[in-house]
Amino acid sequence: MKRFWEVATIEAEADGYSIHLDGRPIRLPGGNVLTLRPERLARAIADEWQQAGLAKGGEMSFENTPLTRLAGTAQERIAPNPDPTIDAIARYGESDLLCYRAESPQALVDRQAASWQPWLDWIARAHGAPLRVTAGVGYIKQHHDSIDTLKRIVAAQDAYVLAGLGIAVPALGSLVLGLALAQGALDADTAADLGALDELFQVELWGEDEEAQRRRGAVRAEIALAGRFMALSREGGG
Repeated sequence: MKRFWEVATIEAEADGYSIHLDGRPIRLPGGNVLTLRPERLARAIADEWQQAGLAKGGEMSFENTPLTRLAGTAQERIAPNPDPTIDAIARYGESDLLCYRAESPQALVDRQAASWQPWLDWIARAHGAPLRVTAGVGYIKQHHDSIDTLKRIVAAQDAYVLAGLGIAVPALGSLVLGLALAQGALDADTAADLGALDELFQVELWGEDEEAQRRRGAVRAEIALAGRFMALSREGGG
């Protein structure tokens, strides 16, 4: 898709808002017009394309407009049949990062407990889904009631939030952190730090590896994108 437009606007439709580039609606790869329910998300996507349109020459694709990419995923891939996405996301509750603690050194044990346990307490208190914790690499089976509850929580989300969770949860290795991010209980930077807690601890001990730093930065950017997308999708949210 070439950069030929000058003005990106939103237009009210019967089922939400569409984005127009010089009066022409944006269409998804499947051919359907991109239609968004939350007005704030539609305005953010219009701004995304407006900023992209300021660049002269060259070509661009939906990869250059990440909010649009996620919105397209929600509309074309998730909304018609959300069950596979729900199952894939909910499965992370069975082996959530926060439930697997180090046995040593004590400084890391203490940091994991201080940083991770409050979010396990949050999911238990706010949603009635307590999760068991173990030390070492052995698998711990979670109670089926908690797993069922977590799946119901995921299934209750709309396609926009599911699209965001589909990025955030694998990046964090934690369904609990992903849900906290989706509900505005946790910001993206803090979530990224919690998800990379073990790695950041090792950096403090042994120094930074340039390749690992780049990889961690890319993961952080994906978490930030998912957090922003889900926040824009929340009616009246931040």
